[in-house]
Amino acid sequence: MKKGALSKLGRRGKIFFAGIGMVVLFTFFIQAKSVDSYFEISKNLDIFATLFKQLNAYYVDPIEPGKLVKTGIDAMLDDLDPYTNYITESDIEEFEFQTTGRYGGIGATMRKKEDNIFIGDIYENGPAQKSGLHPGDQILEIDNQPLSGKSIEDISVLLKGSPGTSVSLKIKDAYTGLESKKQLTRGEINVSPVPYAGLVGAGKDIAFVKLSQFTQGCTRQVRAALDSLKNVQHNLKGIVLDLRGNPGGLLDEAVGMCNLFVEKGQLVVSTKGKVAEKNREYKTLGTAWDAKIPLAVLISHGSASASEIVAGTMQDLDRGIIVGERSFGKGLVQETVPLGFNARLKLTIARYYTPSGRCIQAIDYTHRNAEGKAGKMADSLKQTFSTLNGRKVMSGGGVEADVKIDDNTPSKLSLVLFTKNYLFDYATQYAKTHATISPAGSFSLSDADYAAFGKWLEGKDFAYQTETEIALDSLKNIAIREKSFDAIKSEYGLLQTKVAHDKKQDLIKNKEDIKRLLENEIVSRYYFFKGRIEQGLQGDKDVAKAALLLVQPDQYKQLLQAKK
Repeated sequence: MKKGALSKLGRRGKIFFAGIGMVVLFTFFIQAKSVDSYFEISKNLDIFATLFKQLNAYYVDPIEPGKLVKTGIDAMLDDLDPYTNYITESDIEEFEFQTTGRYGGIGATMRKKEDNIFIGDIYENGPAQKSGLHPGDQILEIDNQPLSGKSIEDISVLLKGSPGTSVSLKIKDAYTGLESKKQLTRGEINVSPVPYAGLVGAGKDIAFVKLSQFTQGCTRQVRAALDSLKNVQHNLKGIVLDLRGNPGGLLDEAVGMCNLFVEKGQLVVSTKGKVAEKNREYKTLGTAWDAKIPLAVLISHGSASASEIVAGTMQDLDRGIIVGERSFGKGLVQETVPLGFNARLKLTIARYYTPSGRCIQAIDYTHRNAEGKAGKMADSLKQTFSTLNGRKVMSGGGVEADVKIDDNTPSKLSLVLFTKNYLFDYATQYAKTHATISPAGSFSLSDADYAAFGKWLEGKDFAYQTETEIALDSLKNIAIREKSFDAIKSEYGLLQTKVAHDKKQDLIKNKEDIKRLLENEIVSRYYFFKGRIEQGLQGDKDVAKAALLLVQPDQYKQLLQAKK
């Protein structure tokens, strides 16, 4: 249905959406025993059905029933929380990928620059790599379809498909500039939740494991990674479990992850919702991999859900130290309900509580302001709980790190270079002229290399406003509005000249930050996503701090004790 057509529905459209709301509410409250409730449901379902028939029969423009229903359901669910979602049959593959890490495709990500589509990262040993594609190649056509005007989501739909099926790509090679057609056979792409594991620390005696998502089998893969590292370094002194940016996933896997470090029978998380029969306690079921070895869990603002269960449980049990930033604060549990015709509802059914009894949910979706926006949990609703050793922890705001690391936000210039794809494009040029580079863990650009990058940027637009310049613009606008700008015009001009930034100086001033991002982009051309992580460990403050604390028993133990 056209966007304009939807707006023409007016009041009837609102009634229609309310009717859709009753359909889903009917599913929620089918067990209700109140006669009045049944009457309200029956009445509104009848209104909805009649309204929908009238729309279909008499509305001036053709309507798309499925699209209209989805629009209505999505609008209604927006009033609940961001995690309660309607999943159509066409969305099932993406939903399955989020829980399994598997999908059918060519094994490559896409980048869009203006109206052009380019190969981004390539998955090792996937169809894209085997066919000779590399990052920076431009995709001109997919199955003879031009790509002008298509979004990344549109491209993703065209590239995905059942393993074994074929897809034809017209490619412009980033290195040669030649155009050619390639026939790729889609494969089952299994994105590992453990993209990297290795030894870190001064003595290379700390096991580092990166976990990107809690998908099926991730606990088994982490255990296997730890076994492998133990075989290399028999005298491991600690473990760093990196959950930074991990959005979560399966609750059972979070419980299993905790079980690697605590023994059988330990309560990890409990869930409580409206339906008492669905309330559960989740305890560890097996033998720990190692219940004594010093442990550090890394978290960031992007660590959510299952990541917070693991971090919160390790903190509540004083089993390990938490290093980094305060986590996201998602304390809600979802369940997937079939709706028929292969559609599903991902529904928030409960809140979860860590062993101390706290819920770390940070946003209060129950109480909204006059504009319908949800805000952070009020301080009056937050409670104090105690860890096993008596340390004080709070509910209602995510998991707070025991060892806080300053936020490593990239400079504004770095962000501009990234969003304008200059880092990506230069990495392509670098790979074109360098057949090999040193191993990912030791690769670095020389001063001459960085100077070459600066020269390559000459003539390119990477202008941006500093915070000072933005503040000055704001001051000018206020002064103009208050008709006082003429009085300060000369002083404003002098101040503007003083704070104006020089591009070349900015490249020098932000050299460390930009160089690190550029090195990471270049490494991905040779060593894929695994290489990105390994190279990123150079200068990683969180990892360095965690590794240092793990080999200092007194400081480590002190962090796990209650303050006197």
